[in-house]
Amino acid sequence: MMNAGRSHNVSQVPKLSVVVPFYNVQTYAPDALKSLELNARDDFEFLLVDDCSTDGTPELLERAARELPGAVHLRCDRNGGLATARNTGLAAARGEYLAFLDGDDWLAPGHLARTLAAIEALNCDFVRTDHVQCTGRTRSVQRVPYGPQGVVADPRTGILPADRATSVDYPYAWAGMYHRRLLDRGALRFTDGLRTAEDRPWIWRLHREAASFAAVGMPGIFYRRGVSTSLTQIGDERQLDFIRAFDQILSDTAADRESGRLLPKAVRTYCAIIAHHVGSIERFEPAVAKKLRSMSTAALGRMPQDVLDRALDSMDIDRSTLLRRLRGSRRVRSGAHA
Repeated sequence: MMNAGRSHNVSQVPKLSVVVPFYNVQTYAPDALKSLELNARDDFEFLLVDDCSTDGTPELLERAARELPGAVHLRCDRNGGLATARNTGLAAARGEYLAFLDGDDWLAPGHLARTLAAIEALNCDFVRTDHVQCTGRTRSVQRVPYGPQGVVADPRTGILPADRATSVDYPYAWAGMYHRRLLDRGALRFTDGLRTAEDRPWIWRLHREAASFAAVGMPGIFYRRGVSTSLTQIGDERQLDFIRAFDQILSDTAADRESGRLLPKAVRTYCAIIAHHVGSIERFEPAVAKKLRSMSTAALGRMPQDVLDRALDSMDIDRSTLLRRLRGSRRVRSGAHA
């Protein structure tokens, strides 16, 4: 990793560090960078991480490092994906608080200062914010699925119940702000190499390990959905990293002191994601579709079977039927080998 230099006083410890990974987003990066300019303060730093882009993105970031107050241009040694790029930024971050932005999204003017004021006033480990989802010209506000607003709570209260959307189902790292003590304890790092679903083990760990959090509304981040270069739009093998991500969630949750309470949520969510991907399997390349089926079947076999039974019983008929078929195919194969 090479640092292209800092454009502000290195002796001053920033109040806020914002980690912004970029990969081949020259079309959208100017919007992200302009929005950072409209959020800049003397005590903010912006860690612009180039994940080995092959388009005009690096030149845009080099110029930003010269012209954008607080900008630091970092380059990854190799293309490692979003999780690794974020970790590169976190390793260089010096701020008391941390936030994230993706290189194809943007911020409302002053959003960072407002979020910082909220987390300082609440004096908690992290806050979660709403966001604006942008699909073409359509805008819709997506809310944190947690009831109380502006009330400090135990983050574990944001995990359950198993059968409803909760805070761990709202995994976006950029929808919030985080105190440095979480980084120092290792709770903010991502699983290196995950190409998709990198936020999922991360948000579960945050809700299990942090001491306090609050949902604060404030939809000041604009999330660009449907970008052609986004992994959510690409049906190649990188999409299958969701299996590794959720295996990690299951493993971590099984080792938790409240595993009996939390595992049903982890298993049910894993099942829902498998059903989502297998239910739209036609968007995958044929070889990847075949691998998705076999990996999903194996994943169902690794789950605690009593918890899986209850999860399938609680799901709608379409998803439970699809998952039971996948699970049954494993049993058929096992029987054939017997």
